[in-house]
Amino acid sequence: MATKVTPRSVDYSRWYTDVIQMADLADYAPVRGCMVIKPYGYALWENIKEGLDRRFKATGHVNAYFPLFIPYSFIQKEAEHVKGFSPELAVVTVGGGEELEEPLVVRPTSETIIGYMYSKWVQSYRDLPILINQWANVVRWEKRTRLFLRTTEFLWQEGHTAHATAEEAIEETLLILNIYEDFAVNDAAIPVIKGRKSESERFAGAVTSYTIEAMMGDKRALQAGTSHFLGQNFARAFDIKFLDQNNQLQYAWTTSWGVSTRMVGAVVMVHGDDQGLILPPKLAPIQVVIVPIWRDDEERARILEFAGQVKAALEPEVRLKLDDREGFSPGWKFNDWEMRGVPLRIEVGPKDMEQEQVVLARRDRPGKEGKTTVPVAGVKQAVQDMLATIQTDLYRRALAFREENTYYPETYEALCEAVAKGFAWAWWCGDAACEAKVKEETTATIRCIPLDQEPGTGPCVVCGRESRERAVFARAY
Repeated sequence: MATKVTPRSVDYSRWYTDVIQMADLADYAPVRGCMVIKPYGYALWENIKEGLDRRFKATGHVNAYFPLFIPYSFIQKEAEHVKGFSPELAVVTVGGGEELEEPLVVRPTSETIIGYMYSKWVQSYRDLPILINQWANVVRWEKRTRLFLRTTEFLWQEGHTAHATAEEAIEETLLILNIYEDFAVNDAAIPVIKGRKSESERFAGAVTSYTIEAMMGDKRALQAGTSHFLGQNFARAFDIKFLDQNNQLQYAWTTSWGVSTRMVGAVVMVHGDDQGLILPPKLAPIQVVIVPIWRDDEERARILEFAGQVKAALEPEVRLKLDDREGFSPGWKFNDWEMRGVPLRIEVGPKDMEQEQVVLARRDRPGKEGKTTVPVAGVKQAVQDMLATIQTDLYRRALAFREENTYYPETYEALCEAVAKGFAWAWWCGDAACEAKVKEETTATIRCIPLDQEPGTGPCVVCGRESRERAVFARAY
């Protein structure tokens, strides 16, 4: 099975698509740019969703749902917003066989419809803050699509909050950015750089956009989550006003933020290898698979009984599956579960049964290096410890990979070389012309201006003018 996967070194893009399809995550839909998320892929998304949703609720956010269809006039109310999204809009002009009085936009994002509703709900400072998140689908008419990373329709969460002061809204924006970082690091085992977007890269209609940026296995960047301080732009457009404590009428301050199914693509590209997926245990739909090995029917019955005892010892703390399928060799099953990225395999054969032991095989360390024999009496603790180790090791490996492929150029020539090989941290003067020059001549963009950087000054890597911040340049998805 693994031999059918295009090696990453031959064609990384083809490898990615092969793995997505062969690991049963998704398939192409009949509508261009759309995908069908298959049960295994959706289970992975559900685990991502649970990890984020738990964090949102722990910080006082609640879930709601807003309409899929948005009046076209709403999109037009915020000038920068409509300009940014117009090329990607899907518009409905006919409904029930009749032409609509006003065209409806299929939700590309929900700032406008939610802004309209908040204007009805907010009257006093006592109505604030509003901390709402929704899990939904959105549609953006993309020209170039790729499974999970960029599709015409995709799933995501989008948070929308309203506050009485700018300080509260900015605090919220950064709180969510930290939540995204925590999820990426601790659940997805993906190291990320937190930073501020440049003016040309910020969200349409935002005052400031923040992002977490991750390095993929081909050394390109992926924007894995964004959090936006919207200022009063949407509040003014939709008349979200309230009476403050001094009985003065004020506009609210709002935020929006989101993570989408492209996080599934990030997990695939950061951790996968030429044998298929490698999933971090915290997100894996199946954390452990038990593969019994037998030679005849009599032996099969005894081995399955023994394997069932091992399964019972691990449940319900571990998400696991006992692979008792007939007609498939143990080797075929090994390859099948390796393709699907199951973090830990337990092999149970006749000798193991006789010696009251099992063999643990780590997905992230193929071959003998990743195999350990443990007694059945201690299998529960051994498996839990092993899963925790795999989770930590995957993060460390991804971090080491990023650090090995991060450069600090001091000249423009060195910058051009660096972005062809990975991430480039370099002084940037803040001038959009310098940013545009890099993009035009190298296709690299400023992924972010990192929040965590030592203060100082240096010459802009493009023009040489004194600069107060470093930016991360990279080619991106």
